[in-house]
Amino acid sequence: MKAPLRQRFGKRIKDLRKERGISQEALADKCGYTRAYMSRIETGAARLSIDAIEVLGTALRMPLSEMFKGL
Repeated sequence: MKAPLRQRFGKRIKDLRKERGISQEALADKCGYTRAYMSRIETGAARLSIDAIEVLGTALRMPLSEMFKGL
């Protein structure tokens, strides 16, 4: 059984962040989020709005469609 989408998406965000060499705190700052909230996103504990997902895409310089690739 697959992990819930929130968890898979959170792992994808974490992987993308690490690929870019960005700390969790730095990405949180770029998004205007707290580091604690970014941690919740990456673990799948946060329930993200579509607006929050767009903010992440902008901060990671990635189209939304690419953020969901492979999930």
